[in-house]
Amino acid sequence: MTRAPTISVVCPAFNEEGNIREVVQRVDRILSTRAGALPYEIIIVNDGSTDATLAVARDLIGRYPALRVVNLSRNFGHQLAATAGIDVARGDAVILMDSDLQDPPELIDAFLDRWQQGYDVVYAVRRSRKGESSFKVATARWFYRLVQRLTSITIPLDTGDFRLMSRRVADVLRESRERHRFLRGLASWAGFNQIGVPYDRDPRRSGESKYSLSKMLRFALDGITSFSEIPLRFATYFGFFVSCFAFVYAIVILALKFAHQNTPGYTSTMVAILFLGGVQLITIGILGEYVGRIYDQTKQRPLYVIDNVEDASTAAFAEVRKRSENGRA
Repeated sequence: MTRAPTISVVCPAFNEEGNIREVVQRVDRILSTRAGALPYEIIIVNDGSTDATLAVARDLIGRYPALRVVNLSRNFGHQLAATAGIDVARGDAVILMDSDLQDPPELIDAFLDRWQQGYDVVYAVRRSRKGESSFKVATARWFYRLVQRLTSITIPLDTGDFRLMSRRVADVLRESRERHRFLRGLASWAGFNQIGVPYDRDPRRSGESKYSLSKMLRFALDGITSFSEIPLRFATYFGFFVSCFAFVYAIVILALKFAHQNTPGYTSTMVAILFLGGVQLITIGILGEYVGRIYDQTKQRPLYVIDNVEDASTAAFAEVRKRSENGRA
């Protein structure tokens, strides 16, 4: 690239060897043929893939001068891989999209139109989700509505990480170095002018989803705890409610005792112990989630580690060096 890119498209990838080639091809075709084409870059972030994702991406560098490949030292997870791509991106507009082609690259045109109209964040709103189980669709729907009720910021319903962010929003995300990241929440928290673009999500082209049920639960927990103290307040209110109930129950027991109608029993004792023990464990667990995040944050380790960054210039240099070494041999 002879000019600094105006548009950066960031695509985190983990074991996406079957999709990378088409992702780059479609994004490059859209950006290169757009009227009044602006300089752009496509950033593939290899998140410690164990298949041929990195090899395929490297093979594409020679054919697509706008392509850059960021290779992380290991698998850090989708949100941190996306963060690495945003940090490396040089464009005035940064577009974040997955590499599984469920989010159609053709929507980039609509993103850029809204951006040129003055919007800082343009997010994709899912009207439908093809190729996904009814369980996943239902749980995702509940999650977005639960997060909206529990958090103090307005996170648009039925949106993912597929979005465009202006440079000033991308800089806000670069300055936010929390480890347990919820990027769609951070983008909403940043504020500025935001607008949604509805679309129908496509089925995955190849490969399998990397979000298992446990990962989805962890992601949901990160989203809630990153932007809400309500779980802590819930623990307090719940404890207060149980204490009041226990106080009333104690008065009843004493009244029955003085009336000589109290028959001591093993069952009631065990129920009380198990109930109170369960409440204590729940509240301690909620506290532990927040304390664990504080512990991770205070260690101040890097969010990710980049092994190397490759683009057309580094590929050309490597080819020249290889030829030179062969000539000397």
